[in-house]
Amino acid sequence: MKYLFVGAVALGLLTVSEGAQAQSKKKGSSGAGYQTGIGLRGGGWSSGLTVKHFLSGKNNVAFEGLLTREYAARGGRVTLLLEKHLPVSDFKGLQFYYGAGAHIGSYRGRYYFEDVRFRRNKDKYYYRQYWYDDTNYIVGGADLILGIEYKMEDLPFTLGVDYKPFFEVFDGYTGFYNDAAVSLRFAF
Repeated sequence: MKYLFVGAVALGLLTVSEGAQAQSKKKGSSGAGYQTGIGLRGGGWSSGLTVKHFLSGKNNVAFEGLLTREYAARGGRVTLLLEKHLPVSDFKGLQFYYGAGAHIGSYRGRYYFEDVRFRRNKDKYYYRQYWYDDTNYIVGGADLILGIEYKMEDLPFTLGVDYKPFFEVFDGYTGFYNDAAVSLRFAF
């Protein structure tokens, strides 16, 4: 009898919390099915933490913040993006999004290697020189993003794939880079 009572109380609490969650989602949620998502982003150029938050209203606009570690450049970057989400009508929970933003970061220098081969008379001589640049460089730039995201219906997770090209200024040099990534977020 004691287990039956505990089970009935647990079922009652679960039903009340489901109703409260459904009501709160109706009031403040976006068309994406969630208000905020926190998770990980794994990409070819950079990986790190991602946070996406939808603004209030029915316009499906979200801010996304990225805190990433750069593999090749030995540094990190903070990126802030503003994204517009458009639902795919034939598939519930699937959203297409696009947006733009900016980033700032710091990169540490890297190893340089030069191998000069020249021929003098009949013998070959090799000249090798190694450099190590230990300077920290501050970078800034502009980002674009284009992606697709799926909000799992029964689970509080979103799965997204995006393409994020970016332009940056690095110690007087400019560069255009391409990055693609997969993101998994816990949505609430």
